[in-house]
Amino acid sequence: MRLTCALMINGFLTIVGLGISAETSADAKTKMVTIEKTVLEDSLIKGFGDGWKTAKGKWENVDGSIKGSEVKEDMHGAVSRHDVSFTDGVVKFHFKLDGTKGISLSLNATKGHICRVAIKPAGFSVVKDSQDKKAGDKAMVLASSDIVIKAGEWHSMVLELQGPNMLATLDGKTTILGTHPAVDKPKANLGFTVSGESASFRDLKVSSGTLSKDWDKTKGTLLKNNK
Repeated sequence: MRLTCALMINGFLTIVGLGISAETSADAKTKMVTIEKTVLEDSLIKGFGDGWKTAKGKWENVDGSIKGSEVKEDMHGAVSRHDVSFTDGVVKFHFKLDGTKGISLSLNATKGHICRVAIKPAGFSVVKDSQDKKAGDKAMVLASSDIVIKAGEWHSMVLELQGPNMLATLDGKTTILGTHPAVDKPKANLGFTVSGESASFRDLKVSSGTLSKDWDKTKGTLLKNNK
């Protein structure tokens, strides 16, 4: 199994492959961030509770999870958001694809998008969002994996954020790492999005954290072993 690393170096996107050991669940030990405290936890067993703001789409409680579907008349993917407050940290959740073209967990500033982990049946990616369209700023895929994600099955996602780094791990086995300075901003809210047919979510947990004291050593070892 490989870890794909995308780094912005002198304005160029550099891709390197990193080996990484498999973990077994969404609650596996984090790789880059040391968790400090929980800032949001919602099992979503009873659907969206207080604090969730649904902007678009149809959201319903189904079998102990929240199921989102795009509504054609909206001409926009389904979106629901919840306020959070952290800069560096970890977001964990489970998801199930039920015919959707794609979903995401987006992280936003008080005004405007920051970044997201985007998930499709054909793989997943970490993305720096467009943050200033008037200035011509465009979204950028920082790293991606083309692993097939089976529909109708529950999967885990762990997204770690530290400074300019985004590290996402699917099912405790496949990890991608992207870096961009525009990711290093305070996060004011997060959102689930669903494009097309439905997808389900549960077991959301957001924690603040700091850079692991072993990260430089771990990253260096991984890079060295994969030259």
